[in-house]
Amino acid sequence: MTFLTDGVISEELRTYGVSATADICSAIRTFISLLLHWNRTISLTTVTDPLEVLRFHFGESMFAASRIANRNGRLADVGSGAGFPGIPLKLALPTLEVILIESNAKKAAFLAEAVRELGLERTEIYRGRFEDLRAECPEFDFVAARAIGRHEELIKWTCGNLKLGGNLILWLGADDAAQVKLKKPLRWSKPVPIPWSHSRTILIGVLD
Repeated sequence: MTFLTDGVISEELRTYGVSATADICSAIRTFISLLLHWNRTISLTTVTDPLEVLRFHFGESMFAASRIANRNGRLADVGSGAGFPGIPLKLALPTLEVILIESNAKKAAFLAEAVRELGLERTEIYRGRFEDLRAECPEFDFVAARAIGRHEELIKWTCGNLKLGGNLILWLGADDAAQVKLKKPLRWSKPVPIPWSHSRTILIGVLD
């Protein structure tokens, strides 16, 4: 872990348009250490090299930060898993309110410890399926999903839980992005290629 200095982290994240403060660098080192420790007993990630975790998980997740205009908005991370993209986005945009939605109990337990360890405020874990999150929950400004298929169900749920003008943010391969762009009623932007990736993109849909 010692080679992930502030300089290394800052240089890597700059590729993704992120200016990493000393606090962000420290939090990333803490999180990666915790992630790799838990990963020995439960399957959280297949990426175990710290530099690749920084690029693939933190860089790709934080790349969407520039697309989030409302820094005080509410974001739902659907199928959060090991906390991506929700926790990196929270580090990049600390005033954002984040709900990490994860149905797996062990992964939800990891998320709870990570949130405590990092001292993240206005960050909750919902242990359950996104479909079961009650409609009376306040509407979200953003819904993000990085590793979930089931796009039909996700879009339907999003449209019932997103504010008008809100965004659904997806991390997708180019082929999947082309298919999802055809789905209504969201208005989709042009997919944005992710740095260091051959075909992965960020696709954003707006609820008009």
